[in-house]
Amino acid sequence: MSSEARESQIDRGMRLEHDSLGELPVPASAYYGAQTARAVQNFPVSGLRPHPAFVRAMVQIKRAAALANRELGRLDEPVALAIVRAAEEALAQLPAVPLDQTPAGDPQAPRLGDQWVVDPYQAGAGTSHNMNTNEVLANRAAELLGGRRGDYHLVHPNDHVNMAQSTNDTVPTAIRLIGLDLGHRLGRTLWRTARIFQERADAFDAILKTGRTHLQDAVPIRLGQEFAAYARSIERGARRIAQAMEALCEIGLGGTAVGTGLNADPAYPAVAARHLGAATGHPLRPAPDLRQSMQSLGDAVALSGACRTLAVDLNKIANDLRLMASGPRTGLGEIQLPAVQPGSSIMPGKVNPVLCEMLNMVCYQVLGHDLTITTAAEAGQLELNVMMPVIAHNLAWMLTILDGGLSTFGERCVAGITADPERCRYWLERSAALSTALAPRIGYEAAAALTKEMLASGRGIAELAVERGLLSAAELEALLDPAAMTAPGVPGS
Repeated sequence: MSSEARESQIDRGMRLEHDSLGELPVPASAYYGAQTARAVQNFPVSGLRPHPAFVRAMVQIKRAAALANRELGRLDEPVALAIVRAAEEALAQLPAVPLDQTPAGDPQAPRLGDQWVVDPYQAGAGTSHNMNTNEVLANRAAELLGGRRGDYHLVHPNDHVNMAQSTNDTVPTAIRLIGLDLGHRLGRTLWRTARIFQERADAFDAILKTGRTHLQDAVPIRLGQEFAAYARSIERGARRIAQAMEALCEIGLGGTAVGTGLNADPAYPAVAARHLGAATGHPLRPAPDLRQSMQSLGDAVALSGACRTLAVDLNKIANDLRLMASGPRTGLGEIQLPAVQPGSSIMPGKVNPVLCEMLNMVCYQVLGHDLTITTAAEAGQLELNVMMPVIAHNLAWMLTILDGGLSTFGERCVAGITADPERCRYWLERSAALSTALAPRIGYEAAAALTKEMLASGRGIAELAVERGLLSAAELEALLDPAAMTAPGVPGS
């Protein structure tokens, strides 16, 4: 580049950096460098930034790596401590998850939290994201040592910040941290939501209603029993996710390029895992086979699959609540959902099940995330899965929206649900399925004939049974007790 062009770039608030492909202008105020700027030019795809959990995970990894390399005598202490301090400044400015307010951090520290700028749909494996992290921390560490941004003599993105690392072992580790960080948060929300459902179950335990199978009348059930079953489904989802997260604690740091550990101290995997575990609070340990931890993203797929199963259950629960609350005059109307906002721009007074609908949309999106993660994980070849950026992006957002959607649903919808016992009784008294309790005494065919006549005539099943001389009024009173039908056993026996 000519001297005139260089001066022109400087006049426009740019600085010139170079990478292995040549020189490139970078905004003078940026903490990222040439490789990041090149990636921004190459991938103007979605306009999205990386998920904060992905950024946090990579910064935590760099911090742990600097401490490990310092401990092993490979990284000079001033450089290592400058990298650690730069990482800590960045972490202080990054939200734990997108729904949290961004921490203020040290008001005197430069703004680092907005320096991760590479589109999630980027070069394979996540090299651009890894270099974005390396460059930001190198430039800030150089400043801390008295240098300036863009001068990598003091702290180099590759030689120092990326020491004993590769994109190929740091990004799989970051994916595991994403699963652990956001998975634990989702787990707490799941148990809290299960308790809310159980509280509603206890409150509704005495309310009898008609059960429904195939959307047709079935034998009686207590409203509390339905809600208790919802609580159990959510608890089982929490257990599946916790089980899937156990394998995520095995990390592949130290595998470097292909899992063989080239350019890393033999002690590095254990030391790096110790420092990273201490910082994150997770019981991290080196994977038994660093090559396998790099080649396979099956652990991420397992967590995604647990989330998919949870989404299927949550979708069913949300749809059940919409059905039971339908109407309120021309539907089932057995429960009332909290009215949180007007439901129509044209129909006055209409209130819709908006929180159930929100959860439906979250669940459908989670199913899409899972499909992307599964197919991308299958797309790896030989020693590496190059689809890791899209796996990290989808896993992070899957866990984020499940947590935010379910938390809102539980606290703003489920906790405020009320029941209409009179409406429940109205439908129960008209259920043709009450004849099921008569079958052990008069036989299936006789009970079926009574049901058909009941539906055709509109008369009560007890009246018809007495008229035909099948059972006495006293026997029918015991047999047709709806409360008895909601417990194990044969009514009237």
